[in-house]
Amino acid sequence: MTRTLALYALAFLALAAPWLSGAVTIPWDAKAQFQPQLNFLANSLAQGQSPLWTPNVFSGWPQIADPQSLLFSPLHLLLAWLDPHVDFRSADAITFIALFFGGCGIILYVRDRGWHSAGALVAALAFAFGGSAASRIQHTNEILSLCYLPVGLWLLTSALHRSSLALGTGAGLAAGLMAAGRDQVALLGLYVLAGAALANWIDGGVARFRASIRPIAAFAVTAVIIAGIPVLLTALLAADSNRPQIDYAAAVTGSLHPAHLLTLAFSNLFATNSPDVGYWGPPSFPWGPTGLILAQNMGELYCGAIPLIALFGFGMVRGWLWAREIRFFSIVLAVALFYALGRYTPVFHALYDLLPCVSLYRRPADATFVMGAMLAIVSGYLVHRFLSAGADPVRAVRLQWLAVVGLAIAIPSTALGVALSVGKLDAAILPILIGLGWAALAVLALMIARRLCARPFAAAWVLTLAITGDLAWSNAPNISTGLPASFYDVLRRDTTNETVALIKSRLSTAAAYGRRDRVELIGLGYHWPNLGLVHGFDHVFGQNPLRFRDFKQATGVGDTVAVPEQRRFSPLYPSYRSAFADLFGVRVIATGVPIEQIDTALKPGDLTFLARTKDAYVYENSRALPRVMVLNDWRVVDFEALIRSGWPDVDPARAVLLERLPDALPTPSAASGTRAGTARLVRYGNTEVIVDVETPANGFLVLTDVWNPWWRAEIDGAAAPILKADVLFRAVQLTPGRHEIRFTFHPLSGALEELAAKVRARLPSNASRR
Repeated sequence: MTRTLALYALAFLALAAPWLSGAVTIPWDAKAQFQPQLNFLANSLAQGQSPLWTPNVFSGWPQIADPQSLLFSPLHLLLAWLDPHVDFRSADAITFIALFFGGCGIILYVRDRGWHSAGALVAALAFAFGGSAASRIQHTNEILSLCYLPVGLWLLTSALHRSSLALGTGAGLAAGLMAAGRDQVALLGLYVLAGAALANWIDGGVARFRASIRPIAAFAVTAVIIAGIPVLLTALLAADSNRPQIDYAAAVTGSLHPAHLLTLAFSNLFATNSPDVGYWGPPSFPWGPTGLILAQNMGELYCGAIPLIALFGFGMVRGWLWAREIRFFSIVLAVALFYALGRYTPVFHALYDLLPCVSLYRRPADATFVMGAMLAIVSGYLVHRFLSAGADPVRAVRLQWLAVVGLAIAIPSTALGVALSVGKLDAAILPILIGLGWAALAVLALMIARRLCARPFAAAWVLTLAITGDLAWSNAPNISTGLPASFYDVLRRDTTNETVALIKSRLSTAAAYGRRDRVELIGLGYHWPNLGLVHGFDHVFGQNPLRFRDFKQATGVGDTVAVPEQRRFSPLYPSYRSAFADLFGVRVIATGVPIEQIDTALKPGDLTFLARTKDAYVYENSRALPRVMVLNDWRVVDFEALIRSGWPDVDPARAVLLERLPDALPTPSAASGTRAGTARLVRYGNTEVIVDVETPANGFLVLTDVWNPWWRAEIDGAAAPILKADVLFRAVQLTPGRHEIRFTFHPLSGALEELAAKVRARLPSNASRR
């Protein structure tokens, strides 16, 4: 066992070396989404602030409810606590540590069943560096969820076989941490664990079921304790978001195309990682309309030649796929495949309708993560069976290798046929030849390992070298998985980027007068929208698939603003020359193209041009309103109607718009010439805002951070209601005089109150009782 783990660690380090050495860094979402989240977490902890809410994106956002925030990832939380200046290599190392322990979980599972160490190593390496774990390593949350799965499987099955309370608790811890990821891979992983428990009961009968009650109870209680709060908070956030659920038609646009299965045999078949050739797989121009919305790397499934040969040559031909030891994993592998194929089979539609929570997620292709894990475990068993079996009948051996030869003809022929049908035969030939070369090497390695059956660890060395070399070549860092760290220099806290420096300079000048202005970063690239989380300034937008429903409707902007075309306008926010832009306090706007190409309603003089930097055209809006204002005039309006029709003829610097009358109605006085009050920011933290106000008359303090029911307010220490103001923002009613207003964020009590209110709203009305 020790030697197996040592060999695994050696091969793992060899495969992870390009990232761990700093030669490349995990790109795309790992940097655009998760690196800023990690930096915000580290910065908050270093400053003694709570990281549960951030003002840096979407004009205020509940981090504690956001699955992307990494708040419930112990490894990331530990790193953020230890290192206030988290660099790219440290963040990447966390991803590889998770993958390493996921592979260890497979080795421990295999050890408990007495499988050959070579099978354990093939399975662990295929899991950690094959399939979606390799091609989609940038999806940090889903990688973490995937890595908890084998550890949970090992602990859960061990707990059930030994009726162990301690192991059941450990399995619940792994399942709870996986569920806290709140992504589709976590959901599918939980179904796999539930299926493993069910399979155990079916296999062992009533006696096994009775013996499992205690460990299953410990498992369930622990998982709920770990994941209950984050899941509840996210459920409440999702219910009030732009995507409370995903309808079937939208979900299946993220289906895996059947042609993608060819990448199990041929890495980079569709030139996913060859920009000089150009991607030609589905969806792309050569295929015509497919109705799919799928990033090109999501169809890369290569796990190595040895697992594929084992699957077909040993599993299907010899019938070992249905062996009692792996029957459960074979079934899960098939279900995950059909799930991933989405619209192309009826299975996903049935699962979408029947299984709870499936409708919360887009992109059934995410099931390829689970599919890769199951393929790894199944191939590990098949390698074990091949190496451990005695002398086979001559007919069986011939049939086995004839099947391998048949595969060597059928699969390349299919790939060539697909390429020919879309006019890309020339692009397919080299990947197919390379794939056949690795397949030939895999067959040779398997034959040598079989001859070394009397020396099991020598056989393990042979197959480990073969699959490590295969994966090091076929799944090497590429444009989807590994780019130079310098590409993301703007995400470093100490960057010297001139655009960032200019933005900070203009904001700090305004801050000297007690202001806290916002910025917009439009069309500057995929990794720019969440930049505020790194550098501590407030972006009106950001990058996240989740947003508050009202915010999305009011602004009209989607998940991100990485390219100019994604900056849409709305009736309420029709231009940078608008009341809503001023209300947001948009002071600095940096765009990747001249701003007139984005906002065609602008006229000369509406904005001040500041500079043309290497990255951006930078402008200033001198009309930006302060973050806090005392207003003595008010109007009651229909916010839904405003979202549809636009801002009324009301000066937002003089009157506040409310959706309902306050309990104690003040007398509007601005119109009669009463002197306006003053507001001064005393403290502006992540989860606490303190404002000193002085007003000569009744009125309102307006704080232009997004309204959220989990915030509370106090006026001079006494609780006060927070009104929803100006469609998106917050207001507190004031009486004449000087006051201290304190806003604080209370997600747990706020969520429980919100949940109780939703439950009460569903109860039958008692109004008719006499």
